[in-house]
Amino acid sequence: MLTASAVLDRAFVIGPVRPRTFGTFVEHLGRCVYHGVFEPEHPAADEDGFRTDVLELTRELGTTTVRYPGGNFVSGYRWEDGIGPSDQRTPRLDLAWHSSDPNTFGVDEFMKWTRKAGVEPMMAVNLGTRGVQEALDLLEYCNVPSGSHFADLRRAHGAEDPYRVKMWCLGNEMDGPWQIGHKTAEEYARVATETARAMRMIDPDLELVACGSSSSTMPTFGEWEATVLKGSYEYVDFVSAHAYYFEEDGDLRSFLASATNMDYFIDSVSATADYARAATKQSKQIHISFDEWNVWYQQRAESRPPSGDDWPIAPVLLEDKYNVADAVVVGNLLISLLRHSDRVHAASLAQLVNVIAPIMTENGGAAWRQTTFHPFSLTARHARGDVLRPAVHAPMMETAKHGEVPVVDLVATRDDDEAAVFVVNRSTDEPLGLEVDVRSLGSSEVIEAQTLANPDHTWQATAADSTSVLPRKNSSAAIEDGVLRIELPPVSWSVIRLR
Repeated sequence: MLTASAVLDRAFVIGPVRPRTFGTFVEHLGRCVYHGVFEPEHPAADEDGFRTDVLELTRELGTTTVRYPGGNFVSGYRWEDGIGPSDQRTPRLDLAWHSSDPNTFGVDEFMKWTRKAGVEPMMAVNLGTRGVQEALDLLEYCNVPSGSHFADLRRAHGAEDPYRVKMWCLGNEMDGPWQIGHKTAEEYARVATETARAMRMIDPDLELVACGSSSSTMPTFGEWEATVLKGSYEYVDFVSAHAYYFEEDGDLRSFLASATNMDYFIDSVSATADYARAATKQSKQIHISFDEWNVWYQQRAESRPPSGDDWPIAPVLLEDKYNVADAVVVGNLLISLLRHSDRVHAASLAQLVNVIAPIMTENGGAAWRQTTFHPFSLTARHARGDVLRPAVHAPMMETAKHGEVPVVDLVATRDDDEAAVFVVNRSTDEPLGLEVDVRSLGSSEVIEAQTLANPDHTWQATAADSTSVLPRKNSSAAIEDGVLRIELPPVSWSVIRLR
């Protein structure tokens, strides 16, 4: 058995647990909206056409914020098409995903859904085919109480009170050549700055997210953030980060170490933002909204959109079926986000339902939890108070993509009542014995320990069987003389709660 050790000290605080870390994402893509959150014909649909089984799972997942309506979709979106009587709305082609959108779900439906789900809405504006004026119109519709054209139009549509959306994304992945209306860094910096300045004339207390580079592998990465933030620093609060990971060519070791890349991404964007701060002589600090992250197998057939004259409504797209190893990586990525809580103040798992999602549905049928649901839900439930930086001593393993990485990765949180340790064993074939010195935390007892693992790490949940492999009680966890000891199976994610 491999062995590793760690020390936790209540004084080693990284920052508070940010509730917005546990956000998700709903885009007009595939079956995320239609037959996902919204299916009026479903037996479980409520009076507004929302699937109540999906609402229940959204609450169980622990979702705090939801980003909407995209994603690539937003760069061609005309938000006015999705308001007013549903039978009078204008269908449109969605160029981003070669689909059709009937627009029967729009801004008002989304806002009503977020209130039922108990989540904070996070809106994105179209800076691809549109610009400053359209962003102002949408902000007026959402946030102005009354007395103006779009505010009174919202009231006429049945929403007398303003939605008061605080967090807004200024476009999406605008450095990507796949993006409708994609721009150079200078072009985007100009339109983002002008849009942000104008939006603050309506509501100076908005929290605005400038587009960062679409990936750390983009040729624009780094220089893009520097250029954009030097132009817009005064007017924005966040810069976005997007990252997706997958197991490539059977390289399980590199895949299990994916959080190494996320750490690099966050550290690099933070450094670039601080450079822009110095260059522009600003006092405030720009934080990161990691508003797209997940495991996504982009080369699989289910990620290929329709083509030609086929423009279907809600086609099956990006419906990855996740296995146990995928869930372990998702749990590890959450560890990375938590340990950067000093800079990552918001994050969005992409996406919520059906599209690379923890929740899956059948049209007219059941909804169920994918393997990735569980580490997200348990982390959202038990990460409380402050995030603590552990000192870790662990054996190293060699990976093709990331070089040598520690076999074990962990982070801890602590509030007045309990502490929680979140840990992964990245070894593909060896169990690991972990000892954690918790004397400084005053912890004397294990409340519970749960581990997600399976001898077959390729096991996937289905509608017929989503419960054979769940996080199970790990009876090896115990505290003696201020030291937590636990055995971790290979390819596993665990949470240990301490009183």
